[in-house]
Amino acid sequence: MTGIVLPYWPDTPALEALDVAGTADRLGFDELWIGEMATFDAFALAGSLAVRTSRPLTVGPLAVGVRDPVALALGIGSIAALGARPAQLALGASTPFVVERWHGRPWHHTVTQLRETVEALRPMLAGERSDFEGDQVRTTGFRLRVAPPNATITLAAFGPRTVRLAGEIADRMVLNLVTVDQVARLRAALAEAAAAAGRSTPPIACWIATAVDPSPSALDQLRRALVAYAGAPGYGEMFTDAGFGHVVTLARSGAHPREVLAAVPVELVEAIGAVGSAATVAQRLDEFHAAGVDDLALVPATAGDEAAARTLTELATWRPRTSTT
Repeated sequence: MTGIVLPYWPDTPALEALDVAGTADRLGFDELWIGEMATFDAFALAGSLAVRTSRPLTVGPLAVGVRDPVALALGIGSIAALGARPAQLALGASTPFVVERWHGRPWHHTVTQLRETVEALRPMLAGERSDFEGDQVRTTGFRLRVAPPNATITLAAFGPRTVRLAGEIADRMVLNLVTVDQVARLRAALAEAAAAAGRSTPPIACWIATAVDPSPSALDQLRRALVAYAGAPGYGEMFTDAGFGHVVTLARSGAHPREVLAAVPVELVEAIGAVGSAATVAQRLDEFHAAGVDDLALVPATAGDEAAARTLTELATWRPRTSTT
């Protein structure tokens, strides 16, 4: 399955995301991912797309430290009902910058909070009355009137504990900003965790920065997007593992974002993305699929490519030539 992640590039008009969604919908991509940063409320944007498009929608990953299970259930139930189509939910821990600094909420016990949020959500999404009390999550007496049929929960993961949790309880695991080699290792870890829990291995989705025939401004757009992640827990370790520890060290030293951006090489974009000619991008997507990605979620650059029309048109007919491992 090949989906499109709506990009929220800070150097483009906010409503560009609607144009990208319209192009992806017209070209027949399998799924639209609606994340959340500093542009739109994810459920508000998903509600707009529910009446504008026809693709299945996945909302998230959303930080469990910011929304409680009832708010999550109300949001995804509303989108499924308004769109009269499948709408899935993706959850994650996010980062201390987003949860603590933006929202003023504690960023701790994240694995416990993820587990308890999923455990509290499952009955609500099935139309049952909530009755859950954990260490971090509590809810009693709520029943969702618009329970979404066949709702699934995807977990964002890459650390050992969250990957193990995904293997135990998730319907799907989503990765972001990872290399092909890291995908293969994470899939092996997910399979091991699922086997230990007596389950089949959940499918893996992966967000992949993508640009066909990128302009210099498109590459700069993709480089700039990595600055906020370079020093973040987990992401920094993945970048270091990929051979870009100098960028992480600089970001964690308190350097100004301009300095960090200057240190981010195009090679880092190439390591975690799919950029170049149409043939090069297609080959790169094949490599991610062969390493273990079941559902590719393309994050298209739009600088020099209005609404990502060139990139999406070139890749609309792409299909993997390999099987997942």
